Amino acid sequence: MISSRSEDEKENGGQSQGRERSEKTRPPPALKYLSGFGNQHSTEALPGALPHGQNTPQVCPYNLYAEQLSGTAFTVPRTSNLRTWLYRIRPTVCHTPFVPLKLATKTSSDEAWHAYESFVSRFGEVDPDPNQMRWSAIHPPASAGADVSFVEGIFTMAGSGDAGAKNGVAAHVYWCNCSMSSRREAFVCSDGDMLIVPQEGNLELRTEMGRLSLSPKEICVIPRGIRFSVDASASSRGYVFELFNGHFTLPSLGPIGANGLANPRDFLYPTACYDTDGDSTQSWTLITKYCGSFFTATTSSSPFDVVAWHGNYAPFKYDLDHFCAVGSVNYDHLDPSIYTVLTCPSDTPGEAIADFVIFPPRWMVMEDTFRPPYFHRNVMSELMGRQPIPPTPVCNTAL
Repeated sequence: MISSRSEDEKENGGQSQGRERSEKTRPPPALKYLSGFGNQHSTEALPGALPHGQNTPQVCPYNLYAEQLSGTAFTVPRTSNLRTWLYRIRPTVCHTPFVPLKLATKTSSDEAWHAYESFVSRFGEVDPDPNQMRWSAIHPPASAGADVSFVEGIFTMAGSGDAGAKNGVAAHVYWCNCSMSSRREAFVCSDGDMLIVPQEGNLELRTEMGRLSLSPKEICVIPRGIRFSVDASASSRGYVFELFNGHFTLPSLGPIGANGLANPRDFLYPTACYDTDGDSTQSWTLITKYCGSFFTATTSSSPFDVVAWHGNYAPFKYDLDHFCAVGSVNYDHLDPSIYTVLTCPSDTPGEAIADFVIFPPRWMVMEDTFRPPYFHRNVMSELMGRQPIPPTPVCNTAL
């Protein structure tokens, strides 16, 4: 047998595992959230800011502007349709024309590099390599004290397809040590959903729909087209996965039943929150990634001015400690797909464009079974990371 319960746990009817989990429970969040994956959420920062009975009244409460953000085509079946209605102080079209972003040269103690150059989205221009690869943790580029924002510190490790063709994926790592909001900068990825996985350091995310606080062992998804900024109070690093086609959803459970893996109730969405400080009326820089290229524009005020919203297309976070793992209880390992947290289905039934899989702490009680998982050759490429650091290698496996 691979493992067994301790004698203390046997004597206490299995309660020691419950105590261990309760001790790991995070403190109540400082921010308020809405729970439920894919729910039709509604939230308002001012009482009565949401119109009742219709989406676009002739005059919105507080003279706000009604704006719909679509994550899918209008005619997608209702079960898959993604859209949110925003009620904001100024329309998002109020900005200067976008112009190509001028690459800024950053200098550290032993190197100089252009921010954004290592953020790759067109993989047809990159020579492929079928070998198994392994990388040590990325050396922080700002070791001499240069300020590096979340977007400036993104380095692409692997990928396929082309963002302009809305086909493929990209896997990145990030390292940052400053706040975008202190620079009055916001970013919007027009190329795809961004899955952010912190590895070291906490992040504070400001989005159009509200604020999210993100720590290691938590993940966050920012859907395509949503403006956000990332604030890091100290040196922070982690992973970013970019999905050029489709959106992340929960995997089907099949014979597992109605419960298990990542439960929908544990996914948290932000509540409406808009900027009211001095920065809210000053100009902001809006950076967008569009078809793999970077552009910038200026707004006359904060882009985070949504007073109320309702819908199912919004950023969300998830605590990986809540994942309910399943597995074999007599012999052999089951396939690693049983540890899928999020997936993006393809047009081929049962085949995903991308899966986000974790291997959490868990009991493994198979008899007469070799302990490590079996060797296998996969029809999908795998990119694996490890927590915590140091050291934290990144591993890529190709068929």
